[in-house]
Amino acid sequence: MTEPQQLTGVEDAREAPEAAEPQDVTDVTAPPAAPIAPVPAPEPAPEPAPAPAPVPKDRRVLRAVLRWTAAVVVFAAVGTGAAYGIVGMERTDVPGLATESDGRWAYPTLVKPPLPSGSPGPFAETNPAGTHHADLRALLLPAPEGATENKALRGSDGWLTTEDYLAEFEQKEDREELGQKLLDHGLRHIAARGWTTQDGTRTRVYLLQFNTAAVVDKLIATEAVAFVPPTHQVRGAAEVEYDEAFPERATVSGVEQTSYAEIKPYGPEQVRFAHIAVGDVYAVIVQSRKGAALAVPFQQTVTLQSQLLG
Repeated sequence: MTEPQQLTGVEDAREAPEAAEPQDVTDVTAPPAAPIAPVPAPEPAPEPAPAPAPVPKDRRVLRAVLRWTAAVVVFAAVGTGAAYGIVGMERTDVPGLATESDGRWAYPTLVKPPLPSGSPGPFAETNPAGTHHADLRALLLPAPEGATENKALRGSDGWLTTEDYLAEFEQKEDREELGQKLLDHGLRHIAARGWTTQDGTRTRVYLLQFNTAAVVDKLIATEAVAFVPPTHQVRGAAEVEYDEAFPERATVSGVEQTSYAEIKPYGPEQVRFAHIAVGDVYAVIVQSRKGAALAVPFQQTVTLQSQLLG
């Protein structure tokens, strides 16, 4: 699995002993200002110099040559300064040298919500159940800049019904079977968010929370993604395969992830989706787009959501 990467990092506030204000992940401390040198006292005006003696003709020629030499040095210095300015600029800042975006979306600054006082993070040794003590709704990835939110996925008070989540799956039999599994495995609640970007890509993110990490491991490893295609068909994704192009360096340590991409010939739009297991949370991320669902924003979205949960 592979992907181009320059992803926004996520501040880790999991192990804080008590609730704290979220920290800006891009916080940079400015260096101290250099001390201002004192202004020197003015020097006395020099006495007027005596009138110059007449300059021989050959010395006037020499002086003209020196003036032209000085002018050449000045022009060379100006040219060097312009070249340095271009070298120091970003490629996209120079007219005629701008390059197109690689497809990544501009997400707002990401921060993890603070944990309740004394609560461990999902990977802490003192938390064998892998419980996410932070509010699940605060762990949802925000929509990127310029996207239109799908308000229907907000649910009631931020919680989505199981029925609305099951609508993401194609077959009636799958919806009934999966609904019973969720009930049997002790599903606590579902938080979801969705949006549509300007290029028409539709994204849906679902976070399902259970009682323990062991339940999630069984659900995702044994029952959800044990086969290709997955046990339950996502709506619109008739034929899929493992997304082998997902970059290994974009995966998050401790996060179990399986990604799929619909293969040709697909219908009016292509679908990509991923299953993620992090402690007691089982996440499903789905993206679809007319023509083709682009790999870069999908990989970016999966990685950032994994970072927020991990």
